[in-house]
This record gives sequence, structure tokens and C-alpha cells, in this order.
Amino acid sequence: MENCEIEDLEMVPKELRELQLVILDMLIELDKICRKHNIKYTIVAGTLLGAVRHRGFIPWDDDADVAMLREDYIKFRDVCETELDADKYFFQDHTTDKDYRWGYARIRRKNTKFIRKGQEHLKMRTGIFLDIFPSDNIPDFYPSRLLHCFFCFVFRKILYSEVGKITEKNKLKKILYKILNVIPLDTIFRVFEKSANKHNAKVTKFNRTYAFPPRAGIWLGTPRVWDTDVTDIWFEGHLFSTTLYYERYLEWRFGDYMRFPPPEKRHWHPAALIEFPKK
Repeated sequence: MENCEIEDLEMVPKELRELQLVILDMLIELDKICRKHNIKYTIVAGTLLGAVRHRGFIPWDDDADVAMLREDYIKFRDVCETELDADKYFFQDHTTDKDYRWGYARIRRKNTKFIRKGQEHLKMRTGIFLDIFPSDNIPDFYPSRLLHCFFCFVFRKILYSEVGKITEKNKLKKILYKILNVIPLDTIFRVFEKSANKHNAKVTKFNRTYAFPPRAGIWLGTPRVWDTDVTDIWFEGHLFSTTLYYERYLEWRFGDYMRFPPPEKRHWHPAALIEFPKK
């Protein structure tokens, strides 16, 4: 049944599978390091959906997502200095690449290029990547949680402003992005990290976390146990770590997650340039 669905797409380029396999290699590298150093992580979002529904990548997916509690994220970033295969990979966040504009990290495959459409002008290092999202505590008190999530939304928009000031079609929003883009990157990250540290110092019974950045409809986070209680799941013939409550997570994130989306919604991120590692 799934093969028929995939064949009916008639839109997956031959390069997509090669891209997925490069990402899979990075996921295997991350898993190896995390298991060696007792670092908890979970595959999330479409990667987890692919594991459950397809036992691997969603056939039209072009990326992979991993989440870690902030303390594990920092530990992973530190051990990557010595453990990550430097001949093949580069750990990228705002501390290792001054032009990197996102609030999460990536492992990049060296000697490759992957530039998403609309981001050709960004100065940050490019390459095929694996996304790594740090998860932070958010307030238990509902009004405070709303306020904090709005703060995170603004933070995300400020970071995106370098792209939005060029690609946004709405004139008013384009002007707003140009204004936000004036704020220095180091100031943005310093303010956000101060906020994250404040919230991560408070652990309560009802603490919740989210994989930064929050998006519309999933602002209010997930129970902390979804990050702390983990299990292994098969993905592309390998065992990777994910939340023990993955069925609840998928229902929360996607609703009826076993149902295939209509063909017009089966798409990947438009890319301006892709270059694979030389064989």
C-alpha cells in the first residue's frame, strides 16, 4: 500500500534518496556519540512520524529533526569538539559560526552544499544538515507561559529577519523584518540565553518543555517526561532514541498521523543548490 502511495507521487527526484542517506549517516554519528556519553536525545517531528509510519524517512522528506534537553544539548555541543568526525562533519550553531542565524544547531556534512530557496544570500556555512533542537523549560502558570512563548516567537522572527526582509511579499511585514534586522545577532542570543537559563533553573512537577522554536498550534510545549523517558525505535534499519510516549506525541503534533496527506501536500523544502559528497 505504501509503495503504491509513493509511486503515485511521481515527484520524488532521484537525488532525494541520496540526500536522505547522507542525513542518515549524520544521525548515526549523533547516536554513536550520545550513547557513548550518556546523552539523551529524541528523534521528533517528521522523523519520528517516518519511523512509525514508514520505518524510515517519509518518502518526500528532505531533513531530519532531533531534540535534546538544554543540559544534554550543551553536553553534546562540548563533546563534539573531540568526538565528532572532523573530516566529515561540522557542528554549527551561533558559537561556531558567527553568521549562523537560527536558535538551534545543525550538524553539517562537509564537502557538500545545501541551500534552501530564499537563503542564497546568507553568509553562514552551508552543506547538507541534521537539525538539533534544544528544549527549555517554560512556565507552568498558563498566562506566564503564553507571555514566554510570545517572547520566543518574537525571538524567532528577529533571527528570520535576514531572510524575511528579502523574501517576504507583504510590504508591511517586509518593513518590520527590515527593522528587526537592525538588532545585532550577539545581542539577540545573549538575551534569549539569559531567559532560557532563568527558566531552566526552575523545575516543578508540572514543568513542560518544547523544542525551540515554537510554531503555531504547538506553542504551549509538551510534558517534560516526553523528553526524559525514552525508548528505541527502528528507522532506516537502525535503532534511534525517541520519547517513550511517541504515540501521544504524534497525535499531539499531527492528529491522525497514520493517514497519508493528499498528494498536493507531499513536498519537500525548495532548494536553490544541492551538491553531494564526492564518491
